[in-house]
Amino acid sequence: MSNLHHPVTLRDEFEPVSTFDAGAENHFSSHLEPVISKLASIHAPPEFEVYWDSEDPENPRLWPLWYKSLTVAAMSLGATVVSLSSTLYTSGIPGLQEDFHVSKIVALLGVTTYLFGMGVGSIIFAPLSELVGRRPVYIVSMTIFLLLLLPSALAQNIESILVSRFFGGFFGSALMSNSPASVNDIVSDKHRALAFGFWSIGPTNGPVYGPIMGGFVFQYLGWRWTNWIVLIIGGPILVLIASVKETYAPVILKRRAARKQKETQDPRWWTRYDDGVGFAASLRINLKRPFVMLLTEPICIFWDGYVAIVYGILYLCFVAYPIAFQQERGWSPGIGGLSFVGIGVGVLIAIACEPLFRKVISLHRKDPETGMVPPEAMVSIVFFGATLLAFGQLWFSWTCTPNVHWIVPILAGVPFGVGTACVFIYASNYIARSYGIYAASALAGNMLTRSLMGAFLPLAGPSMYKALGLNWGGTILGIVETVCISIPVVFYFYGHRIRKASPFIKEVEKLQAGA
Repeated sequence: MSNLHHPVTLRDEFEPVSTFDAGAENHFSSHLEPVISKLASIHAPPEFEVYWDSEDPENPRLWPLWYKSLTVAAMSLGATVVSLSSTLYTSGIPGLQEDFHVSKIVALLGVTTYLFGMGVGSIIFAPLSELVGRRPVYIVSMTIFLLLLLPSALAQNIESILVSRFFGGFFGSALMSNSPASVNDIVSDKHRALAFGFWSIGPTNGPVYGPIMGGFVFQYLGWRWTNWIVLIIGGPILVLIASVKETYAPVILKRRAARKQKETQDPRWWTRYDDGVGFAASLRINLKRPFVMLLTEPICIFWDGYVAIVYGILYLCFVAYPIAFQQERGWSPGIGGLSFVGIGVGVLIAIACEPLFRKVISLHRKDPETGMVPPEAMVSIVFFGATLLAFGQLWFSWTCTPNVHWIVPILAGVPFGVGTACVFIYASNYIARSYGIYAASALAGNMLTRSLMGAFLPLAGPSMYKALGLNWGGTILGIVETVCISIPVVFYFYGHRIRKASPFIKEVEKLQAGA
């Protein structure tokens, strides 16, 4: 694709990186860039193109460092609050059972409805933010998310909680699914690794912070305060998010073009992101594509399935750990919540090791055609994480009983946490690198499947652990995780062949060749 003769064109700002070392190994690669859909022609005169000036203050990539840092912090904190709410609820389940006289499985439905809503919402809000802008989606969805905490906090029956948590997860998903894209909007290739490292500290560990905080909240304030705490924390974060300007370049430029058309009464002003497709048609296409990929693409089928299993087992920990430490060891809810520290430390270790993982990935042979390390290089880190994940699960399974010192099963959470973070981050990046411009659709399907597994698998937890015990119940999960190690192994050696057979990836390569 030839450059237009402007001082600084959008292509200069959003051109994909030429080397893998530039930062494509991070949580979301630079392939998640806006799609250029229109070029200068007789119907789109180049002198009427709306583009960035060389020092354009509205260009998110040229914002001051302090403002970029504020944006990354706002996106991270917003996503953290949403993920925190998913598991903070679990700490108050004994109180729900007592007040509403329901079984543990019924009380666990609050987690199910929340994650189910999050999965459904991610499919809708991801494309919506690219049509109307990220900022309005964040402000509206976060406001409704916080308001929906009130029915849960004031509920007089379990049904009110289940319904309000479904819609809470639905609207909360906007920040979970789109905040990484906002970070990607504002950072250069050089600093993408650092930015995503800071962003991921909160959301990746959010589910672990929940029971650590929630145990003390429930013990001293009661289960209703697990909602009030989220509302108290989320209020100032909403104000912070509202202070952040729009980050999505195509929407900013389209608004600028619309202003120029109105001011000059000349309809010829245009941007290279004008695709000529209406709002309803664009939304319909973007809603359909994740499901098509999920059902027809082998990469999506196997990786979405694997990540879903890992996510489901992570949420089973919120069933197993209270049994192991509160029920069998007699710990209080507050102290019992601290048993999740091992997993949290493991996640932080995985994030801190990003520079080391980057070096390992960069050691792989570069593709002679692109000059980049192939996506399969990231699968090496997934294999490492998958191995640690299974090891940590089996370690916990056979040391969680009261006859073993409590520190031993907590330490098992460290490799489990490292493995979980490695699988989530680098499997997502493998999908993003493989599908290029279709990465958003592929990742939306990934979030849907993992949310559904996280929603429904924990419901089987109480019955499974009651029938098999923590030892054998956990061992079965460890065996499943061990068998699943074969997925990264197969894709590490044969992933390039699988990618070549994909019609979506062929389309991406065709568009890149035309560029």
